[in-house]
Amino acid sequence: MSGSTETDEHSRLRKLLGAWALHSCPPQEAERIDEHLRECEQCAAEAFRLRAAAELLHARTEPELPPTLRAQVLGACLGARAPDVAVPDYAQPYDSETARLDGLLADLAEDEWSAPVTLAWFEDQESVTRDTSVRGVLGHLMAVDGMVSTTLGLPDPVTRTGKQVTGPRQRTEALWQQMLSPEGAARAPEEENGEEDGSESVRGAWREQAYELIRLCAFGGGGVADIAVPYGDGVVLPLRLALLDRAFETWIHATDIAEAVDYPYPPPVPEHLRSLISVAVEMLPSILAARRQAGLASPPLPVLEPGAAERSLRLEIEGESGGAWYLPLDTPGGRAGPDNCVSHLVLPEVDFCRLAAGRLSPLQVAAGQQGDRTAIVELLHAVSSMSRL
Repeated sequence: MSGSTETDEHSRLRKLLGAWALHSCPPQEAERIDEHLRECEQCAAEAFRLRAAAELLHARTEPELPPTLRAQVLGACLGARAPDVAVPDYAQPYDSETARLDGLLADLAEDEWSAPVTLAWFEDQESVTRDTSVRGVLGHLMAVDGMVSTTLGLPDPVTRTGKQVTGPRQRTEALWQQMLSPEGAARAPEEENGEEDGSESVRGAWREQAYELIRLCAFGGGGVADIAVPYGDGVVLPLRLALLDRAFETWIHATDIAEAVDYPYPPPVPEHLRSLISVAVEMLPSILAARRQAGLASPPLPVLEPGAAERSLRLEIEGESGGAWYLPLDTPGGRAGPDNCVSHLVLPEVDFCRLAAGRLSPLQVAAGQQGDRTAIVELLHAVSSMSRL
């Protein structure tokens, strides 16, 4: 019986000599083959011939792959793959962006989880920043994603506050305190999963929450898309818009992480980025009207000049995911078109997104401008006001 086992092992290792000669075996397998070659002259002679032939075919060199190749391949796969269960259109950008971020996180060394990250956004007319770490950014995403997931009945990651918290900032601050608490609330995922690596456990908890959210959308049918999601400060969004917002923020914060650890990270695939941009543009007339009510923009022209015609602005976003829109300036549902257009604003697609995310100020953005300067400046500030922690 022992002789039969040795013969089987000899046969198995002999079949691996080709891979061994090309240095393609896993370390443990290569070590076992090396041990066998010291004992088996027949295999050692064949291994020598195979290794010599491999060296003649090509010298051993490390492939010089472009640093963006991994992200490009992953993005292309995510854009082209056919899922086992059909993910609704409105959830596909979030599905893709969480998968891309998870790929980035999988490549991080443990010390990179503590790399400093500065979050930025606009409040009123002022830029606001908050310092955190890569791990803190993931906690922020988990806290705000939880506003959507708990609407569908999933567990809330913000669990140790002793009181109910609402709104992205309040939830983020609560979860950050939870992650830093002396009793180790950040280890809650570890306690549940039995894992020792805190960073990996946070990643696992975030990933599981995102997966369950996508799964519920996929199996929930058409009615799920219109479920109301409270976003704090009186803001309520249908689930389909909330998930597009989460996809946008996931991409932006993934870029924050990538910049902190010097990791190449391209924008979303064009069809997804186009959806994110289109939703943001459609919200601008209402945002501009809200800023007027708050005294942050000038009153509508017909109010200042009774009898004056309503105005519109042409917003052109350059790039594969861009487009052109006429936006009403005086009332959200007002008339907009070339006949009452008073301004023309041109922005690159990534600059528009970075402005909406608070990573660029209205004064920093590279824009082509023509016409009514006040209308252009107010619209740029309306775009930047979409940002938040």
